Amino acid sequence: MQVSSLNEVKIYSLSAGRSLPEWLSDRKKRALQKKDVDIRRRIELIQDFEMPTVSTKIKVSRDGQYIMAVGTYKPRVRCFDTYQLSQKFERCLDSEVVTFEILSDDYSKIVFLQCGRFVEFHSQHGHYYKTRIPKFGRDFSYHYPSCDLYFVGASSEVYRLNLEQGRFLNSLQTEASESNVCDINPVHFLFAMGTAEGKVECWDPRTRNRVGLLDCALSSVTADTEIEGLPSISALKFDGALNMAVGTSTGQVLLYDLRSSNPLIVKDHHYGLPIKSIQFQHQLDLIISADSRIVKMWNKDTGKIFTSMEPEHDINDVCLYPNSGMLMTANEAPKMNIYYIPVLGPAPKWCSFLDNLTEELEENPESTVYDDYKFVTRKDLENLGLAHLIGSSLLRAYMHGFFMDIRLYHKAKMMANPFAYEEYRREKIRQKIEETRAQRVQLKKLPKVNKELALKLIEEEGEEQQFSKKRKQKNLPSLLKDDRFKVMFENPDFQVDEQSEEFRLLNPLVSKISEKRKRKLKILEELEAQGQEEEEEPEGKASDAESSESSDDEKGWVEEVRKQRKLLRQEEKLKRQERLKEDQQTLLKPQFFEIKEGEEFRSFKDSAKKQKLMKKTLEDRLKLEEKLGTLNVSDTTVGSKQATFKLKKSEQQRKQQEAEKRHRQERKTLRRSASHLKSRRGRGRLFH
Repeated sequence: MQVSSLNEVKIYSLSAGRSLPEWLSDRKKRALQKKDVDIRRRIELIQDFEMPTVSTKIKVSRDGQYIMAVGTYKPRVRCFDTYQLSQKFERCLDSEVVTFEILSDDYSKIVFLQCGRFVEFHSQHGHYYKTRIPKFGRDFSYHYPSCDLYFVGASSEVYRLNLEQGRFLNSLQTEASESNVCDINPVHFLFAMGTAEGKVECWDPRTRNRVGLLDCALSSVTADTEIEGLPSISALKFDGALNMAVGTSTGQVLLYDLRSSNPLIVKDHHYGLPIKSIQFQHQLDLIISADSRIVKMWNKDTGKIFTSMEPEHDINDVCLYPNSGMLMTANEAPKMNIYYIPVLGPAPKWCSFLDNLTEELEENPESTVYDDYKFVTRKDLENLGLAHLIGSSLLRAYMHGFFMDIRLYHKAKMMANPFAYEEYRREKIRQKIEETRAQRVQLKKLPKVNKELALKLIEEEGEEQQFSKKRKQKNLPSLLKDDRFKVMFENPDFQVDEQSEEFRLLNPLVSKISEKRKRKLKILEELEAQGQEEEEEPEGKASDAESSESSDDEKGWVEEVRKQRKLLRQEEKLKRQERLKEDQQTLLKPQFFEIKEGEEFRSFKDSAKKQKLMKKTLEDRLKLEEKLGTLNVSDTTVGSKQATFKLKKSEQQRKQQEAEKRHRQERKTLRRSASHLKSRRGRGRLFH
């Protein structure tokens, strides 16, 4: 169980608790539950209170015994019995459910509005009847006195289906192009619908005439709100006979008195997300409004925030269990969340043990920790010498590392660093000694890295303190004590290189200032070595001389930059001369190259010719290849040029082609001689 507190209001998340890794088998989970007391004490209020993938809507029956939820995938409805704390039944549907309504006190009469314009009726035994409406529906409400269902959706009409007669009645013609939500007042049965244009139309079901029109889009825009586009109505809920709350697609909630066209209060969620659900809590006069990111509870008279909740996953629907402090949400995740807020009311009678249990819980929220497993990266495994275990059953790959048994991790760590305890003991002793030395008069201790920079900061800090005392101003925080810049004085990689070109050009006066600082640094090091106390400022130049040095004019600064540039050029020239001397001293050794098989070495003239040819332009090379016959350029019928290339042949290919040519000529001569002999024999027979 996870406990959080906002505005001194405790919120108990009953579905959070200690979680186990998903890749553990059921057998290992049961074994862990037997061993671990914390896992065994987890609260699973309702068994398997979840959906396979996503839950979209959740509602409670009027008798409070059954909790029904719809979700995907596959589209289904699940009914949970609170008296048995388990699932009662599950029914799969043909298409996804947009919304549903429980018509009876229990689960015996349910109506589902589905995506494919279908309206499906279920009874106690299961599917009862299915019909279809002309346009895609988005919401519906049930009018109890006349047994009419009012459907709103992607149409200007409101379709009426009478369940007593079993037929559609004349629809209500509205001025809206589309409607998103609707609701019926439980006291005087006024029908209200929210349109895509940001208006709310109120109709009297007895006369089937419109009796009121509210322009909520105009009223939702205040001086503090920033909106993009026209706000449409995304949520609607009646409270008693006179109050109505309206939620917009831009994240505002408007509370109306039906006797006035102006809202009593406008509450902005400041997320710019559509309001998904609005609920009323009468004991404390609260409104519970929710978008996909946050659930806010605020006072309906003043608009002051009471508390809020931000679940891990996006919210699809919110359901408040009647006459209690329990709140349930349908999320973009398999698990449906259950929250218990004792300030809102007592626990339901089927889980009255929560009142006693919450008194003993800790105030600080618990985070999800796998106590029996340690997460290690690949680098950690190499340091421990366990890199060879990658791919075995002892390591379980997860994200950018692995999970391993905590016992194996401790054993490997002890073997890799057997003197870890001794180092820990020495560190503790050193800390104790430093704590006792804190009361003595201490010298200025400079860090190991960037000592000159630290000394400069200390001097500037002292000057600023004197200046702030005169002006009676607050002292600014020191960089040496700031954790953000701590690494700059500890890590040697951040050491300032004063001999670098950038440093010398950007800080031309650093040489004059550094001399004074180096003198001061030597004095402090001598005092530290001798262990003497030095409270007075070390001897140096007078303050007038220091001020005159620091206040050089621009001309001196330019001259100093020029000097540094000349020095840099001279140093670069000396380095170049040293490189030339080294090159002259080095003797070039002859190199031998191996010629591949099938290639002949002619001379170095071919390579020289190729280099000359590569220097020529493309036009000259094409003309040369045309003369040699390796390139043929011709005009096409379209008007463009066509170029045909002939690849150069190697010596071996040329010899092979000549041998094939000779072979073909020999075969031709043999065929001719054979045909000549046959013709002569034929003539001799005829004459004979």
